[in-house]
Amino acid sequence: MSAIPLTQLKHPYHLVDPSPWPLLGSLGALTMAFGMVKYMHYYAGGFYVLVFGLLVTSFTMFVWWRDIIREGTFEGRHTKKVQRGLRLGVILFIVSEVMFFVSFFWAFFHSSLGPAIQIGQLWPPLGIDVMSPWGIPLLNTVILLSSGATVTWAHHAVVAGEKQHAVYGLILTVILAILFTGFQVFEYLHAEFTISDSVYGSSFYMATGFHGFHVLVGSIFLLVCLVRLRNDHFTRTHHIGLEGAIWYWHFVDVVWLFLFVTIYWWGGN
Repeated sequence: MSAIPLTQLKHPYHLVDPSPWPLLGSLGALTMAFGMVKYMHYYAGGFYVLVFGLLVTSFTMFVWWRDIIREGTFEGRHTKKVQRGLRLGVILFIVSEVMFFVSFFWAFFHSSLGPAIQIGQLWPPLGIDVMSPWGIPLLNTVILLSSGATVTWAHHAVVAGEKQHAVYGLILTVILAILFTGFQVFEYLHAEFTISDSVYGSSFYMATGFHGFHVLVGSIFLLVCLVRLRNDHFTRTHHIGLEGAIWYWHFVDVVWLFLFVTIYWWGGN
């Protein structure tokens, strides 16, 4: 079925055309989950099933978002009402991510405020050599806060029509994100405890590890926005994709502040 020309529409909403990507994406996610279960239980071929599912899911994400970019940038189907709906969707997604991290903080405080007898009723547990918050964690805090400033600079530059300044801001943000990830990998490699070292190790690596994964996703998000900005996909009044990336990055910044204060500083003492 061909799309209806915009001049014939009697409403400001975007009724999408039939698409195979939701079905393909769900099958890819199911395959990835199935392969992960097989791989973790040491079944033969589980790793290859996992990789295949990951490739299918990644391909679906690429072509689906490509279609959305075409609809909004080249076909003009993202009207003000559609943009409002997309913003609401991004906000609800970030709220769900907030609750995702709340579960990790809940587990951490549940174990730290009332240490069980199995870990000696001590926090941190006896034998855990915790990391100093005033080394790499503090440096990473400065890096992330600086990236929040540079990405805000890029946003204001887009609104002001200063494309080159926006490009500089996004480039600096991506560089700072790469630095943060590199320092976190270095921190993990030199840590004196692992994820299997009591509930402290489990809660520490789950919380900081998933935050690191979100930093990686946000870095890719911003890098894609940088390419789109260079290709003149954004205007002063129509840059919903960039706004979503910026909101997501500020969410990553705020979560790290809570991680630094609670897990590195308070939880380590």
